[in-house]
Amino acid sequence: MRIIQSRPLALALIATLALPVAGCAGRGGGLKKGDVPYIARDVGTLYSLAKRRLDQGRYKEAAVLFDEVERQHPYSVWARRAQLMSAFSYYMDSSYTESIQSAQRFIAVHPGNRDAPYAYYLVALGYYEQIADVTRDQKITQQSMDALGELVRRYPNSKYAADARLKMDLVRDHLAGKEMEIGRFYETRGQWLAATLRFRAVVDQYQTTTHIPEALMRLTETYLALGVPEEAQKSAAVLGANYPGTDWYKRAYKLMEDHPWKPAAPLAAGELPIPLGLKDAQPIAPGTPGVAPKDEGSSSTGTSNTGGAGSKPK
Repeated sequence: MRIIQSRPLALALIATLALPVAGCAGRGGGLKKGDVPYIARDVGTLYSLAKRRLDQGRYKEAAVLFDEVERQHPYSVWARRAQLMSAFSYYMDSSYTESIQSAQRFIAVHPGNRDAPYAYYLVALGYYEQIADVTRDQKITQQSMDALGELVRRYPNSKYAADARLKMDLVRDHLAGKEMEIGRFYETRGQWLAATLRFRAVVDQYQTTTHIPEALMRLTETYLALGVPEEAQKSAAVLGANYPGTDWYKRAYKLMEDHPWKPAAPLAAGELPIPLGLKDAQPIAPGTPGVAPKDEGSSSTGTSNTGGAGSKPK
């Protein structure tokens, strides 16, 4: 009889203790959504527990419990808030991929919500925190740039836009640094044209970055190596006009001193450019007597370049 009476009490105790046990399961950092057993709980209890874990700095547990709020009570007003709090908790846990996914899900379900700018901001931050150094692939960097740009475009007057613009400048400088890294690599291998294209891209696309002085100096080098001193002179002139006191300009100035460029005299009206040494030469049509056609030489026709009869093949 005593055993029968104690079973309801035991079940009640298990139900009461299940909530904190589920929360403690992930203290080792391995808590996942599937680790939380589905135990029907009211939304207030779930949300309060998730918020408490967040305040304690147990971010992964908090994120999973906020997800549980959405799973058990998808149509409550708390579910929408929990979705955004989940994205924030994942971000604080440095689980940036999960944070981005949660924030993007919030945007997809609640695009017109007043918290949508913050969701866009979390997406951008998730990409921004994953930016790698310039020696590695910069796909994440470009994604960060796109996400920050989307936030500024959609909500230019939001309280997150100012920080987004600042981060965009930093990201742009990082992308320019990658172009410079590749350009310098090509230059050390003597691939002047490929290097020039990279340095030119920095000057054209990232004009407000800190890499412009070096890019202009490198262009001076590569244009000289390509044999187009006029373009080298232009790059050095732009460098001197905008960054006159830098070491990059001093290097470019010395390069132009060592390889002086003198512009050619302008052509008279109607005058054709003729290579040096051929000023008095006149064009002769193929087939003119005494001149072998260009594609025939001195072979099958028996006609030599001097107009004499050629000898027959022996």
